[in-house]
Amino acid sequence: MKYAVNLLEPANVFRNFASVFPRVFDSDATESGRSPRVDIFDDGGNFVLSAELPGVSREDLDIDVKDNRLTIKGEKKLENKTEKEGYLRVERSYGAFERSFFLDDNIDRENIKAEYKDGVLRLTLPRKQEEPSKKIEVN
Repeated sequence: MKYAVNLLEPANVFRNFASVFPRVFDSDATESGRSPRVDIFDDGGNFVLSAELPGVSREDLDIDVKDNRLTIKGEKKLENKTEKEGYLRVERSYGAFERSFFLDDNIDRENIKAEYKDGVLRLTLPRKQEEPSKKIEVN
């Protein structure tokens, strides 16, 4: 299942996420754990998105930016099941996942950085530098 969230200016980013998250968290994909949960915050110069991806290898992750959409895709592969005395229990989720976020025009798409450590993906989304105003002389 795919979800889209808009990253807007800092003052509205959390209010806009709050309006979308109830629908996202009530979904079957999130309840099953197949849609990564994220934290998004503003550190002053960047938006930072951290996604929980335990058990996902770096090779099974794909991060793509196309037009105004940032997409995180991957797959958590099933480890060997163990059957004991006719009882089988699998509580952790496995399978493919995909989550998309719409990026506002103030994000510098060329300089997005990704780090992956200990099952946490951290994306740094820098803001574009504002162009200084240009004074136009009237002749």
